[in-house]
Amino acid sequence: MTKRQIEIGGKKIHDDTHCFVVAEIGHNHQGDLEICKKLFLRAKESGVDAVKLQKRSNRNLYTNDYYHTPYNSENAYGKTYGLHREALEFGEREYLELKRYAKKLGLIFFATAFDFESVDFLEKIDISAYKVASGDITNIPLLEYIACKGKPMIVSTGGAFLKDIKRMQKTIASINSNLAILQCTASYPAQFDELNLKVIKRYREEFPEHVIGISAHDNGIAMALAAAVLGARIIEKHFTLNRAMKGTDHSFSLEPSGMKKLVRDLQRLSLALGDGVKKVHESEKEAIKKMSKKIVAAKMLKKGRILQKKDLAFKSPGDGLPPYMSDYFIGKKLKKSLKEDETLKKSHVFPDKSN
Repeated sequence: MTKRQIEIGGKKIHDDTHCFVVAEIGHNHQGDLEICKKLFLRAKESGVDAVKLQKRSNRNLYTNDYYHTPYNSENAYGKTYGLHREALEFGEREYLELKRYAKKLGLIFFATAFDFESVDFLEKIDISAYKVASGDITNIPLLEYIACKGKPMIVSTGGAFLKDIKRMQKTIASINSNLAILQCTASYPAQFDELNLKVIKRYREEFPEHVIGISAHDNGIAMALAAAVLGARIIEKHFTLNRAMKGTDHSFSLEPSGMKKLVRDLQRLSLALGDGVKKVHESEKEAIKKMSKKIVAAKMLKKGRILQKKDLAFKSPGDGLPPYMSDYFIGKKLKKSLKEDETLKKSHVFPDKSN
């Protein structure tokens, strides 16, 4: 069994499993419970493993000035940033209903906790795991508080240097070994030249005991597949019903059709990568026989002839001796006459050139 493993909601994730796909709902539900349930349903139909929300205790999370900052965005749900956030926040009733619904659908349900109060809230709900946002990489008190709960933790690493990530890993791992680390670029959407997917390989080298993944904020599905090739085993993508919906995250989120294609291709990729051992598959044999070459007589050859290179030809189908064995025949005497295109066999010549 691989050393690198984490278990979330009863599902084991390691290098030999399919990728664990998380549909990041975030606040794409627009503060509407029924929209959120529809997102869960469509996510399930798309084949994902888990759905994730974000939980904030807004009054405690933001300074008074920031909470009351006017918010004039076309995506605003309130006149101030604080009121905007409050409009998108679910309470205990909604979370319990969503937890029940996720279980009914067979989805793993968890959330990002942005502050201590939200951790306490999510503990009361008893979610399966905790996500930590990139902005809290340096929030050691919060990391320690979550780690002490003993549940699996998935940490995004956008906007951080390796030294910050090592500090985070050391902090959490000293308390809780159930940690997965995700490469992330904390821009929305992330540009392709800033994704830095090779960091996934670096993380695998630096943190051999932890599952590595990606929280992908780019458009499309191709880069998530590339991340999987590089060793990512948790793939988190934002999810929406319609990219034209009101909200800041919808434009770079995957719609159900896109998520379904991503899950399909990740599963195909897992099979396609194989075990790294070069082999000949049964399905190849007939085609290779048809396309490959064998050694044949280039023309009619009489018994007793000493074979020369010009006497041999290489033709399909490859149901005889391969061309690399042609040196075996050069300089040897034929035991019998051969017709043009007749397949050469070792038994056609005397084994010793002196004959």
